[in-house]
Amino acid sequence: MTSDTGVHAQAQARHRATGRPMSTGRLGDKIFVSAARGSGILVLVIMAAIAVFLVWKAIPALQKNEANFLTSEAWNPNATPPKFGIAQLAFGTVVSSLLAMLIATPVAIGIALFISFYSSRKLAAALGYVVDLLAAVPSIVYGLWGVAVLVPHMEGISKLINAVLGWIPLFGGDGVGKASVFTAGVVLAIMILPIISSISREVFLQVPRANVEAALALGATRWEMIRLSVLPYGRSGMIGASMLGLGRAMGETIAVALVLTFVPGINIHILQDGGATFASNIANSFGEASQTGRSALIASGLVLFVITLLINMAARAVVARRKEFA
Repeated sequence: MTSDTGVHAQAQARHRATGRPMSTGRLGDKIFVSAARGSGILVLVIMAAIAVFLVWKAIPALQKNEANFLTSEAWNPNATPPKFGIAQLAFGTVVSSLLAMLIATPVAIGIALFISFYSSRKLAAALGYVVDLLAAVPSIVYGLWGVAVLVPHMEGISKLINAVLGWIPLFGGDGVGKASVFTAGVVLAIMILPIISSISREVFLQVPRANVEAALALGATRWEMIRLSVLPYGRSGMIGASMLGLGRAMGETIAVALVLTFVPGINIHILQDGGATFASNIANSFGEASQTGRSALIASGLVLFVITLLINMAARAVVARRKEFA
């Protein structure tokens, strides 16, 4: 017993001095540490392999391309000579994803706060189950629902937004449509809302009970307690949840492909019909693409891969500034 205690104390000392994981020298600990380290390395290897594959497959199309890949709005990789660019795809992807996050994040955080601090236990359990269930619904279901239910009713909402916020270029224009970037953003918002809400709820439940009780004991109302004790503590978690939802929105394929109508060229008026995203363009064009066309689609997938990676890195940098969960 004394020997085990001494070994554990030495491992703790090494951990404090070097910052490396503790190891007591036992076989089980060594196996676990090796397995954990190998899993982390495997993830990095897979990510690197994906990047290498995308670059390798994209080079032939990029070499044959007669247009500027970054600024051109045309997408004709099957033409002779091929001319294609990602300007329109990047615009549609970024705008629809940011719109989805702006719509979903406040609602999701409100749902998480209601479940965590306002509802009764039975109601909170039922709502939590429903939210988790919605997060597991396949995207094809959301897409079919969007086409059959949401799209036919979006014209009236789009006209109202155009009348009230038409002075903003994004919501301006002479006409509105149903299958627009705005409609795609609403569908994406409904898709990512359960993810953001579920993660935010788990973050709020980790707030130290002492902080909550101290705020209430000092006479704070429930909202003041949330504003002073809960939201500052869970800020990094909410940011992480929002970025996770943004990542899913940017990579969503089937739902956007079903809802959004492809119209060539960038249209800054997102209430009008037409638009395209990286994922929807790949889904709609891959079956009819030639060898060069498929290489061009892989090149666009590479850009989406890089954008998603940069967003996740930025989110990790923001979260790392807050050490509440360390």
